[in-house]
Amino acid sequence: MATPTTTSTQGEPTPTAWPARLALRCADWTERWFPDAYVFAALAVAIVALAALAFGATPHDTVSAFGKGYWSLIPFTMQMVFVVIGGYVLASAPVVARAIDRLARVPRTGRGAVAFVAAVSMLTSLLSWGFSLVFGGLLVRALARRDELHMDYRAAGAAAYLGLGAVWAMGLSSSAAQLQANPASMPPELVAITGVLPFSQTIFLWQSIALTAVLITVSILVAWWTAPTGEAVRGAPDAVRDATPPSPARRTRPGEWLEFSPLLTILVSLLAFGYLVSQFAARPVSAAIADLNTYNLLFLSLGLLLHWRPRSFLDAVARAVPSTAGVLIQFPLYGGIAMLLTAAPGAGDVTLAHRLSALFVEIASHDTFALVMGTYSAVLGFFVPSGGGKWLIEAPYVMQAANELGFHLGWSVQIYNAAEALPNLVNPFWMLPLLGVLGLKARDIVGFTFVQLLVHVPLVLGLLWLLGGTLDYVAPVMP
Repeated sequence: MATPTTTSTQGEPTPTAWPARLALRCADWTERWFPDAYVFAALAVAIVALAALAFGATPHDTVSAFGKGYWSLIPFTMQMVFVVIGGYVLASAPVVARAIDRLARVPRTGRGAVAFVAAVSMLTSLLSWGFSLVFGGLLVRALARRDELHMDYRAAGAAAYLGLGAVWAMGLSSSAAQLQANPASMPPELVAITGVLPFSQTIFLWQSIALTAVLITVSILVAWWTAPTGEAVRGAPDAVRDATPPSPARRTRPGEWLEFSPLLTILVSLLAFGYLVSQFAARPVSAAIADLNTYNLLFLSLGLLLHWRPRSFLDAVARAVPSTAGVLIQFPLYGGIAMLLTAAPGAGDVTLAHRLSALFVEIASHDTFALVMGTYSAVLGFFVPSGGGKWLIEAPYVMQAANELGFHLGWSVQIYNAAEALPNLVNPFWMLPLLGVLGLKARDIVGFTFVQLLVHVPLVLGLLWLLGGTLDYVAPVMP
């Protein structure tokens, strides 16, 4: 990937100079020394397995639990894969691309463009984080072609990442909230602890909506404040500025005529949208959209319809699939970890999940639970960069602790959602799809996202504690 060109490296605004330099040094260190995210997941398997053995689990029970858990998340894994594919397909549809070009004409200044990208990225991420990454990246590229804006490409790229780095988990594509609302996708051991938590108890709580609104507002202000101006502005790489959209594929032989005809698109869309209409008519919108299968079918169907011809749709899917590799190969490991925690009994027939929940109860109280859990989830997120997978690791013991402390279970999910997004701001794992669109490296944008992290940590933890005090405990509701 090309690095961005620059007119000057002098004259950066004083408020952003030292945080940006510090973050870039941190990025340089992590890019050199941090292994691939898969290594972290595999290392977590080894640590949990050794811990199970150390606390008295037999080798047979340990390997059995891992083997049973390895394939336990296949439905959820594929659902998460289609979240990425559906978002990419929809964002790359020709009509959406034209909408991006129109949006790119809205900002009037470089700083305004950065703030505009931040707002669009975060609002779209509440619908789909996969869509947000691609849509935001394409919007930045379109803005970069406007020379009169004098927009810093790095800052705009960081703003495009704020959807995933700040609020995505507070919206409809939250892996943890989706999982808790879908008992068929949950490990049975987790269902027994938490029951079913509909969106009305998680992302649709007024406390959750208020937290999300504050985060969006503050993030936009920080994005505007930290955007370089004057001679410090760096433009887009030449490869990005000079790039032209790929030409539509053309039919080369008679056997391809159905690939380039809208006939099959119309027939499939009639079936898909007919089913979707029946689902939304039969139950509340919040319940229908909480079904991951319905959610993914909606995005894929819209993408197919907007691409119009099957060949265009299939080409978009082919471009999206590489971004799903991490989900496909890591989620089985998370399933194995979840089963090791909950189904490998040690001394006294006590599992690791129960031991960890006891530890949480010991060090936390009802009043401090939000702070303890939020801090823990954020720290763990640096090493296990996966929303849904990490929730499966944490949920068995943190939710058991919430039950024992009488803490609101739905808000516990939101504590996780808000806190686990914090490390995303500086963790390169989730940046990769966006960086591929932008033609940048993680070090180019992490300086700006690091400043966001400095602001978000006290803000998020403080609001989680404050708003959590307004909720009362509700006993689990079993399916």
